[in-house]
Amino acid sequence: MAAEKELQSSAAAPVDNNMDSLAHEGLAAQQAIVNERAMSLRDTLRLWPKAILFSFFLSLCIIMEGYDTNLMSNFYAYPAFKNHYGNQVDPDGGMLISATWQTAISNSTQAGSIIGLIINGIVTEWIGFKKSMIFFMVFLIGAVFIPFFSTGLPMFVAAGIVQGIPWGVFQTLAVTYAADICPVHLRTYMTSWINMCWVIGILLSSGILRGLMSIEGQWGYRIPFALQWIWPLPIIAVTFMAPESPWWLVRKGRLDEARAAVLQIVNLDAGIPFDIDAHMEMMQATNQLEIEISTGTHYWDCFRGSDLRRTEISSITWVVQALCGVPFMSYATQFLVQAGLGPQDAYSLNVGKDALQLFGCVCAWYIMTHVGRRTMYLYGLIFMFVILIVVGCIGIPAQNEARSWAIGSLLIVMLFFFQLSLGPACYSLVAEMPSTRLRTKTVALARAAYNIAGLATGFLMPQMIGRNAWDWGAKTAFFWAGITLLCGIWVFFRLPEPKGLTYAELDLLFEHRVSARKFGPEAASQFAVELTMAGEKTDGAGAHHAEQV
Repeated sequence: MAAEKELQSSAAAPVDNNMDSLAHEGLAAQQAIVNERAMSLRDTLRLWPKAILFSFFLSLCIIMEGYDTNLMSNFYAYPAFKNHYGNQVDPDGGMLISATWQTAISNSTQAGSIIGLIINGIVTEWIGFKKSMIFFMVFLIGAVFIPFFSTGLPMFVAAGIVQGIPWGVFQTLAVTYAADICPVHLRTYMTSWINMCWVIGILLSSGILRGLMSIEGQWGYRIPFALQWIWPLPIIAVTFMAPESPWWLVRKGRLDEARAAVLQIVNLDAGIPFDIDAHMEMMQATNQLEIEISTGTHYWDCFRGSDLRRTEISSITWVVQALCGVPFMSYATQFLVQAGLGPQDAYSLNVGKDALQLFGCVCAWYIMTHVGRRTMYLYGLIFMFVILIVVGCIGIPAQNEARSWAIGSLLIVMLFFFQLSLGPACYSLVAEMPSTRLRTKTVALARAAYNIAGLATGFLMPQMIGRNAWDWGAKTAFFWAGITLLCGIWVFFRLPEPKGLTYAELDLLFEHRVSARKFGPEAASQFAVELTMAGEKTDGAGAHHAEQV
């Protein structure tokens, strides 16, 4: 009998110790959330400098994407390019590229990007972020040979599809990597940095084209293509040194590697308290919580349970960016040309317009420190709606030079306020809304929805503006004002505010179907116990085994 009691006592002790350990792990995960949210921006910058560094450099691939896509759209009016590849006689002299071919080339790029987006959602989850970035960078190096040696417009269509595939990968890989390695207070800055990279790419292409306008031969357009080979090798070199996404490693069960990845991007010598064990428990508890609420890792899981709402929010947030008047803003220069601006001055104005966009992105960083992403989206749409109504009203009377100058100038101002609000906030929102297990695929679907919207606007705008088509002119602004109003209504009722929330807290708020207007740390704290329970289950298999002894 004594021996039997001794055996029971010896078996009970490990169970009690194990359960105490599990409870401690759950509390550690909760404490890690509290610590991360309470940390000041200054301390966050000191503790996570390498997260900023690696996110900064890997996001440079978006500069390539912005540079490349803007390059092609500007070539249609570029003298050396249109005179060599033009398929129609320009009434004003020389050659021009027909609207049919312009649409075919532009749509081929969009189609290739959509293919790349879908591929990225599968490949990145399979082999990881680093290997995906390196592979598609090498792929792009080869793809650039097609437009560089192109002998006709059909080759540019093929180039659009082939180059569009890596561009589609980069569109989502950069923003999801930034969201994965950056803590709460840095997420908004490094995800919105993606938008700034895109603007920098546009600015570079506009400046380079303006500088090469004096070259009349084939090198006037081949040099801009060749410059695309500058980017991949430095980005590949930095990618080799960068850590893999710790969230991806946790999903794969490679916890030791995930721990090493976190340690690689924090500065423990900064004197800022940081508990790596608690941080790892938080990541595991978040992953476990998402498993419990049936978050899988396949595309179809994006349309199940609470992830359906998250997919809707990410997708429409990006579609709003495409439909809020942005297609109309791109015609600002055309209205100024109608007002008498010369071709070279028009290209110079493009450079100035892109520089103004970049300034707007920089200002947005300051605004984001004090204002939430939902607020930026809502007030940005209100301001753009007002400008569109004013532009539409100016377009009602017969056009003259003064009205054209007014319309073009207002559209440039509108573009500045777009980059002050919706432009950068969009990238933060679409990266923060998905669950960690489905982030790559949800962002891929969201960007695909954006590209499809781009295909639609790419078809509509030439018809609306074209003098040989619907010829709405500036009155086109009324159409986009109506769409902007609908977008604003959706934002008010459906777009939550993720500012200051960890991924685990976002999981809890979405799972409990909290209203978009009530998202916040206070609402999330009501469900904190569930995260603690999830943390206790991360080692549940060990506890279950102990109970069997």
